[in-house]
Amino acid sequence: MTSLKLLLRFAIVGGLVLLLLIPLLLIRSTINERERYRDEAVERVSQSWAGEQSLIGPVRVLPWTQQREVEIPAEGNNPRRTEMRVESGYDLQMPTRLNVQGTMRTDERTVGLFKVPVYNWQAKLQAEFAESSYVAVPGRSYGRPYLALGVSDVRGLVGTPNLRVDGRAIQLQPGSGALEGTSKGLHAPLSVLPDSVQGVLREGAKVELEFVLGGTRSLAVAPVGDDTRVSLSSTWQHPLFGGSFLPNERSIDASGFKAEWAVSSLASAAQSQLVRAIRSDGGSVESLNVALVDPVDTYTQVDRASKYGILFVLLTFVGFALFELIKQLKIHPLQYLLVGLALAIFFLLLLSLSEQIAFWQAYLIAAAACIGLQGFYLSGVLHSWKRGVGFATMLTMLYGVLYVLLVSENNALLMGSLLLFGILAAIMWITRKVDWYELSNRAVSKQA
Repeated sequence: MTSLKLLLRFAIVGGLVLLLLIPLLLIRSTINERERYRDEAVERVSQSWAGEQSLIGPVRVLPWTQQREVEIPAEGNNPRRTEMRVESGYDLQMPTRLNVQGTMRTDERTVGLFKVPVYNWQAKLQAEFAESSYVAVPGRSYGRPYLALGVSDVRGLVGTPNLRVDGRAIQLQPGSGALEGTSKGLHAPLSVLPDSVQGVLREGAKVELEFVLGGTRSLAVAPVGDDTRVSLSSTWQHPLFGGSFLPNERSIDASGFKAEWAVSSLASAAQSQLVRAIRSDGGSVESLNVALVDPVDTYTQVDRASKYGILFVLLTFVGFALFELIKQLKIHPLQYLLVGLALAIFFLLLLSLSEQIAFWQAYLIAAAACIGLQGFYLSGVLHSWKRGVGFATMLTMLYGVLYVLLVSENNALLMGSLLLFGILAAIMWITRKVDWYELSNRAVSKQA
């Protein structure tokens, strides 16, 4: 009978732990909901400002059309016949050298509680092209060659770009021509070529372009040159470098960041990917990327903290159970539940406060509020203010360790494992000489 009563007691406490999973899951759902609101804020800024930007080119394009005789087999009452069809395509030439440099001047746009990083990229671009031969093909006629520049969101262009081709100013026009399937953008017509004549395309050997491009959060550049050099700088102190290529050189300090890339066509598939994307009217091209990120993502931090919620509840309930058995105290299941809810509400407080103030300040206030509340309540439940202070001290240590886990992301697993091992070792040390049969008999007889 004694064992059954003790087993029932543990079953009730276990049921309360499972019950407390409901508010913890609801809090995590709220975190995800707030993240969606944040993403919607980014989308609203992108719609009214300009989205994430990517730059492709410039490339030199020679369009052509060709008449070809096609044989159509006999079908039913229709005899075999031939007909003339017109095909169109492009001869695409990549730059031998592509040099892109510029400064990202950053700012923030506020939508409700959310701040979204934006930038104006003041860029200078230089491209060099080798001579390109075009061969007379029967039935083929060449159109007017042009330079094509892909920009993912042309709304971000500020003012009129300054383009010079072989030292001569040329006006850019809307539309990216051959690049239309992969990216929006601009193009600049070159000289008219005679049809069906073998020749060499020399115009556009040297291209210089200056422009200001606005965007949201990130910037990508496709290394389509045989030798591509990219240099970016900004006052933003927390860049995230991504894409297919990391910077060869970079420096990040309190004044911002500087980064340089050197990418050869031997190490990049961007040229072949761009050709395939044009032929198939769509596709992606690998690029180098820099994103303006928040050094402390509030929602990621709160979500990581909430994953430890059930651990907090388990450790607190284990402490209660030890007090019940060792100190012969009566703790009602409702009191377990109230303390568990107080532990869960910490994460909701942390979420709401961190949207208004710095994360560490929100954590400090939420932890102090919950620890103070539980210390006051437990001094009555445990019939001693010293015991209440002792439990509050234990919770303070837990919240302190949790914060260290959150700020030490790379070592979180190791530190969490050591924490659990240390807690288990402490419990085993404290209870190593406890006669559990005697304690359970006394606890049951006292409650009876």
